[in-house]
Amino acid sequence: MRLCNLASGSSGNCTYIGDDHTHLCVDAGISGKRMENGLNEIGLSTADMTGILITHEHSDHIGGLGVISRRYGIPIYATGGTIAEILRLPRFQDIPKELFHEIHAEEDFRLGDFSIHPIRISHDAADPVAFRFENGGHSMAIMTDLGTYDDAVVASLTGVEALMLEANHDVRMLQAGPYPYYLKKRILSDEGHLSNESCGKLLARLLHDKLKAVILGHLSKENNMEELAYETVRSEIAMSDSPFRFSELPIRMAKRTERTELLTV
Repeated sequence: MRLCNLASGSSGNCTYIGDDHTHLCVDAGISGKRMENGLNEIGLSTADMTGILITHEHSDHIGGLGVISRRYGIPIYATGGTIAEILRLPRFQDIPKELFHEIHAEEDFRLGDFSIHPIRISHDAADPVAFRFENGGHSMAIMTDLGTYDDAVVASLTGVEALMLEANHDVRMLQAGPYPYYLKKRILSDEGHLSNESCGKLLARLLHDKLKAVILGHLSKENNMEELAYETVRSEIAMSDSPFRFSELPIRMAKRTERTELLTV
């Protein structure tokens, strides 16, 4: 199994996950050109994609979906609520309806070599999900855009070998920053985005011997910094009851405009 984030943040999100035979993109919030260039850098092309999985209908996750899907005829997998919201938007109404395939939170489905588990998450969208992927005894997960988590989310991520997890903002930076009050309230709510502190607390509950890599994703340009996210997550793990040492865990940062290195498990 391989994972590579092509872009992450409020300006666009797209992550590749695949193996030798099945190639998937989670979200298509960047232009077709950016997706093609990112995939080319890891030896693939957009035309190779088996499917596009959409987490929810916000523009930074579907911005490039119309052009990409129409040009290449790539099947689109999303929950019924997400599909309905996408099709309400004029610029997506000419996507061929047969490209859409409805999936359901907490119900596994298969695409090629992968068993995929859509995870219900708390976010201010119609029917948002994150995804866990299983293949040949290995597992990875991509989880961003959630305001809070519970035991069910922890259970859904338990045992993964690679994880992309949201560390969107530093609470103090957000509170003191330039965003209007309504937007600060939205981000800090249980249907907003995960803070650095919450990310660290969640990660501390997920550490295990076979967790090989973590990517911190969806970092806010205005309300976070890579070094701050890293140190806050490290501190939360150190203060937790977890027996695992932070120094043993490779942590990478997802970039807004650059891809991460290709992870393999």
